[in-house]
Amino acid sequence: MEKRVKLRVQGITNSQVQSGAYALILAEENGIRRIPIIVGMPEAQSIAIALEGLKPPRPLTHDLFATFAQAFGIRLTEVYIYRFEEGIFYSELLFTDGERSIKVDSRTSDAIAIALRVKCDIYTSEEIVRQAGIVLEDDLEDEPAPVDLSEVDMDEEINKLLTGMNVYELEAQLKQAVEQEDYELAKLVRDELQHRKETDTE
Repeated sequence: MEKRVKLRVQGITNSQVQSGAYALILAEENGIRRIPIIVGMPEAQSIAIALEGLKPPRPLTHDLFATFAQAFGIRLTEVYIYRFEEGIFYSELLFTDGERSIKVDSRTSDAIAIALRVKCDIYTSEEIVRQAGIVLEDDLEDEPAPVDLSEVDMDEEINKLLTGMNVYELEAQLKQAVEQEDYELAKLVRDELQHRKETDTE
């Protein structure tokens, strides 16, 4: 039987090879190899929302899928990336209803977005890790910075504004940003709140 490798989602960064796309980084759980997977803006946004723990006021497609499956007693037990061919990753979802197990083919970006929501394991083969895996030489321990999904580089100006707000104002701003589905701003506000919390505990 082919050796399987367990993966975890390390983060999302801007793609260095494809303009307007993002790189989803999967990390070998007990190793130093990383697998970068190019994903588009909608998939990157959905994955980033799950990674940040944000709750949109209306369910996104991946939220709806996960809720639908759970409502009918169907559980996603794992995601398996089973093939890598011509730069494309192929994945399947393994579902069970307690009696039967069913495999469903899926785009890898969709599979990961759903897996993050239901907190199931992600696997691939040792062969795929050898083919597509890389070792990040800059700093093997550092997590990549979460992606900034904004098309316009306004981070510096927004951060100046957020720095002048107190905690209560920031919490109100975060709530409003999520309600308006402005996830780029929500992330920046959440980062500022986290920074304040870390500073207060030092």
